[in-house]
Amino acid sequence: MLDAGDHGAVVAFCEAHDIALVVIGPEAPLVDGLADSLRAANIPAFGPSQAAAQLEGSKGFTKDLCTRADIPTGGYVRTTSLDEAVAALDGFTAPFVLKADGLAAGKGVVIAAERSEAEAALTDMFGGQFGEASAEVVIEEFLAGEEASFFALTDGTHVIPFGTAQDHKQVGEGDIGPNTGGMGAYSPAPVLKPELQARVLAEIIQPTVDTMRAEGMPYSGVLYAGLMLTATGPQLIEYNARFGDPECQVLMMRLQGDLASIMLACAKGELASVDASFADETALTVVMAAKGYPGTPEKGGAIGLGDAEVSGAKVFHAGTKLVDGALVANGGRVLNVTANGRNVTEAKAAAYEALDKVDFASGFCRRDIGWKEVAREG
Repeated sequence: MLDAGDHGAVVAFCEAHDIALVVIGPEAPLVDGLADSLRAANIPAFGPSQAAAQLEGSKGFTKDLCTRADIPTGGYVRTTSLDEAVAALDGFTAPFVLKADGLAAGKGVVIAAERSEAEAALTDMFGGQFGEASAEVVIEEFLAGEEASFFALTDGTHVIPFGTAQDHKQVGEGDIGPNTGGMGAYSPAPVLKPELQARVLAEIIQPTVDTMRAEGMPYSGVLYAGLMLTATGPQLIEYNARFGDPECQVLMMRLQGDLASIMLACAKGELASVDASFADETALTVVMAAKGYPGTPEKGGAIGLGDAEVSGAKVFHAGTKLVDGALVANGGRVLNVTANGRNVTEAKAAAYEALDKVDFASGFCRRDIGWKEVAREG
């Protein structure tokens, strides 16, 4: 198996097998500069350079860029020590938003309801809770509103929208408990109405692409903007430099056309010729996680998929492996059970119908994915 951290081995493999396109999915290889090594060898790569991947690799970098480009986002302070961070809390009001600056697998965010809780969280973060990711901590203004995700593709110059979604970050039903990498999602996000999408493109995405290009680090790949829809309009919470999970699953269930061709055009700087379209129907996915997640997950649990996909649902594998021909859990988030429908209510019913056919005794899921939109549709 290739080690994505061994750039020389990856390049040699691609050259030996005439690989025409490399799609870099996870954030760590992007931040490590794998796309640069591939492009240096004239191998098309879908994903940003190491410099551009800082948009995900450093929360502080992105916040600073927003300041330079006048992109709407919450107020913030970058801190590099516990004493500095505790003092910086004076400039904010509860609830306090604390973020590990670096990569933390979607778990490096703490929203503290009270000052004492914030100080305790900062002690943990600077004490190594998230490893090197929390060597710097960004304290942010709490933004009130509803979260949504907007996706765009860019080759560094041209930008095209690539769908919307809403996910469920917290582990517990009713959006309670610690943050995770995502427990479920649906697409499209009805709260991101066409006029709001136009504002996101004009006020957030395009200025980001233009500024990155002007500063000598053009961004190529997918820009995944996490947004807060506030009373004054959409504001950027953070960027991901990849499709994301579980948002990718629901986007793929709706995408019309050939994804590989679209990504290759993006990698070659030919995005102006691409017209990506999505089906009008809704897709919803439910994450089946291993017990213990988002802490230490219980690995090795047997999984039986049965006829979960018979009715048109799709089971995406996230943390599985085969042991002597048997499928077992091998991660925190293990499966994404995904289905389509005319609206969120129908897609949710179809997804849970398929999920209930999966035999995964050591797993768990939220049973309320899409609950806000289902209430609105009802």
